[in-house]
Amino acid sequence: MHYLYFTLLMFGFSCTAVPAQGAKKLAPEAFAAMLQTDTTIQFIDVRTPEEYRDGHIAGSLNWNIHAADFSQKMAGLDKKKPVMVYCAVGGRSGNAARRFSELGFEQVYDLEGGIKAWIAAGKPVEK
Repeated sequence: MHYLYFTLLMFGFSCTAVPAQGAKKLAPEAFAAMLQTDTTIQFIDVRTPEEYRDGHIAGSLNWNIHAADFSQKMAGLDKKKPVMVYCAVGGRSGNAARRFSELGFEQVYDLEGGIKAWIAAGKPVEK
């Protein structure tokens, strides 16, 4: 019985001792600040071209996550440079951020709440 308790206790510690790998969600203020200070960022809007035309964050590339060539485009980026992604509210960009992390990208950032949160925070968009 003590062995089972010890094993479960050690398993619990081993699960929490390793920091989670993957993307970091950034609120609009932090996201904007990073965009302004780091010139090496690979900045991607993963929404559809129609959504992008309706308004996007300046400097972003439009790579529709559901397009057939999305994975090919991902493979062409530098894994050592930061990648920042966003979508409408965070679902698609969360998926993209996870995929970037799984491919070994070292710094992946996802706009928390997507472009809707960006706009609600009073940040500018281009059309």
